[in-house]
Amino acid sequence: MSVRVQGLTKTFGPLRAIDDLSVGFQTGKISVLLGASGCGKTTTLRCIAGLERPNRGSIKIDDDTVFNSDRGVDVLPEKRRLGMVFQSYAIWPHLTVAGNVAMPLRAQKLTKAEIHQRVHDTLRIVGLSDQAEKSAMKLSGGQQQRVSIARCLVGNPRLILMDEPLSNLDARLRVEMRHEIRQLQQRIGATILFVTHDQEEAMSLGDEIFLFSKGKVVQKGPPEELYFRPTARYVAEFLGKANLFRVAIRPNDNGASVVALPSGEIISQGQMANASSQRDALCMVRPESWHVTRGTGSVGHRSRSHVCRGPAGVTRRHANGTAIGCDLRIRAIRHQRSALTLHRSRASPFVRQRGVAIRGFKVFRASAVQLLIVAR
Repeated sequence: MSVRVQGLTKTFGPLRAIDDLSVGFQTGKISVLLGASGCGKTTTLRCIAGLERPNRGSIKIDDDTVFNSDRGVDVLPEKRRLGMVFQSYAIWPHLTVAGNVAMPLRAQKLTKAEIHQRVHDTLRIVGLSDQAEKSAMKLSGGQQQRVSIARCLVGNPRLILMDEPLSNLDARLRVEMRHEIRQLQQRIGATILFVTHDQEEAMSLGDEIFLFSKGKVVQKGPPEELYFRPTARYVAEFLGKANLFRVAIRPNDNGASVVALPSGEIISQGQMANASSQRDALCMVRPESWHVTRGTGSVGHRSRSHVCRGPAGVTRRHANGTAIGCDLRIRAIRHQRSALTLHRSRASPFVRQRGVAIRGFKVFRASAVQLLIVAR
C-alpha cells in the first residue's frame, strides 16, 4: 500500500497551511509527520483522510486517485477505506468497549455473527478481550486509546492515520503506548502515518520522519539520518540539541576537504560530500559527542567554569563566547591532582551529581564521528 501526494496546496484565508507539497510514504512502515504547531502536518493528514479539501494537487492511495483538483476527483472519506485515530480518542460514553469497536461494522451493515467475530479478534490484538463488556468510560487513558485503535483496525483499513494519539497520556503511558503501537504495526504489517510534535516520539516510533516547516517538508529520512546528517540548520536545531560553529571549508593538497574555525584551527579533514561548494558553513557537534578531558587535544577550547548537572551534563561558555552543551555519560571518574577526568561511554548510565561544582577541566574535545557540515 503506497501513498503519494503531488503538488498539494491548502490555504485558510491568507494562511498557506500546505505549500505545493509532493511526497510519498513507504508501504508497511510508520511514517512520522513531525513539526511545530502550525507547520502543516495535521492538515496534510486531514487532506489524505478527506476531512479537508485541498485547493489543488492530487492524492493517490495505491492505484486509486482519491483527490485530483484538475480532474474534479474528491472521494468521500468513508469511501477511502482508511482508519483514523484521533487525539481525543472519540469514545462513545454510553457504549461498552465492544460496542465502541463495533460501530464501523454496524455502519457497513454486517451480520451480527460477523460483527461479533471481528470485534473479538480485534480486541484480542490490542489486548482488551477481557474488557469487552465493560463501559468504555471506566477504562484508563491507555486502555481508551487502545479502544480507539481497535475501532480503527476492525474495518481492515488499507491505511492507518494517527493524529497525535498519545498527547493526552502521561509520560509513562506514552512510552508504553509507543511500544504497543510499534509491536502492533509489526504484527499486522500496517502502513501508518503518525502525526506528532514530540521529537522523542518521532525518533522512537518512525521508520521514516518527515520534518515539516511552513507547509513544506524540510527533510525526510530515517531518524538517525535527520539527527546525525541534517541538511539545514532548522533540522539540526529542531531535533535534540546541537552545538553549531561557523567554519570555513577549503581543499588541501591531497584533494580532501579541511574544516577550520575562523581562527584557522582545523577541526576535521577528509572527503566530504558537496563540501567543495560550501565555502561558508556551520559545523554541528551533538552534545553526546563531546569528551571533557584534562590537557590538550586536537580540538580544544578553554572554558571558565563547569558544573556537572547530572543527565543535563555540562553547559558553559568558551572564552570566545560560544555556548557549548554537553550530555555526558560517565564510564569512570578518577581523581587527578585537584581535578577530575571524565571519560564518555554511551553504554553506561548517567552519573547523577546535581549541583556539584567540578573545577579543572581544561579541554572540550569533539569526536569526529558526529562532526558534519550543514548549510547556514
